Amino acid sequence: MNALTRGKWLALLCLLPFALFFIVFEIAPLVWVLISSLQTEEAGWSLENFTRIFTSKFYRQAIQFSLEISFYSSIFGIIIATLGSYSLRRVDSPLRNFVTAFANMTSNFAGVPLAFAFIILLGFNGSITLMLKQAGIIEDFNLYSKTGLIILYTYFQIPLGVLLLYPAFDALREDWRESAALLGANGWQFWRHIGLPVLTPALLGTFVILLANALGAYATVYALTTGNFNVLPIRIAGLVSGDVSLDPNMASALAVVLVALMTVVTVVHQLLLKRSYHVSR
Repeated sequence: MNALTRGKWLALLCLLPFALFFIVFEIAPLVWVLISSLQTEEAGWSLENFTRIFTSKFYRQAIQFSLEISFYSSIFGIIIATLGSYSLRRVDSPLRNFVTAFANMTSNFAGVPLAFAFIILLGFNGSITLMLKQAGIIEDFNLYSKTGLIILYTYFQIPLGVLLLYPAFDALREDWRESAALLGANGWQFWRHIGLPVLTPALLGTFVILLANALGAYATVYALTTGNFNVLPIRIAGLVSGDVSLDPNMASALAVVLVALMTVVTVVHQLLLKRSYHVSR
């Protein structure tokens, strides 16, 4: 056995623990959920669970609210994160390291503490809500509505977006801007023909990650609304824990729908990446 062959076998041996972990904790649960979604206590093997999902206004509303909250919070989050990351790249001071470290810390600030913080600040009797009412800026604000959840989700999307996009701006070289300026290009033309095409893969990839992050969020929305807001993670947890009715097969079907939504988003992301690659060439 030569050195090249030994190297290949060593690489495969090192890959084995990861492959085993991936199969046991990723592939096997997904297969089990898929099989469970195709079973019902009354009819056995059937598509009844999926039929109930797409014919029920209640479950369709859960899908709609999940998509709307995830989409808008991801859009707002990536816009703010892009502006913040670009600003951090342009600032050469200790403030950049502080903001980066702060974003790293707040990206893990979610769940019950985040919900409690927003209740104190923006709840019906929250400090910021009362200040805005006294100033006459708003008449009323409901943190526990879809709009309130979009604001809440956007908050925990921003730090993650900054951490993902901040390294992407390393791809923009300063001499490109100087060369474009020497050739008569203004700022908009630079971003239109150079900056945005270079950043497009990172922007699309970050958007997909933010969308997945929002679609799967459970602890924060549950702590804020005590499970009374109709989104997919809340419905899945309710069917598994038996808060309303115990139906793990329907929960599995909803989980498959959630996975399917993310699969569609990922496929569209890959198609857009290929298109942006061909356009940039």
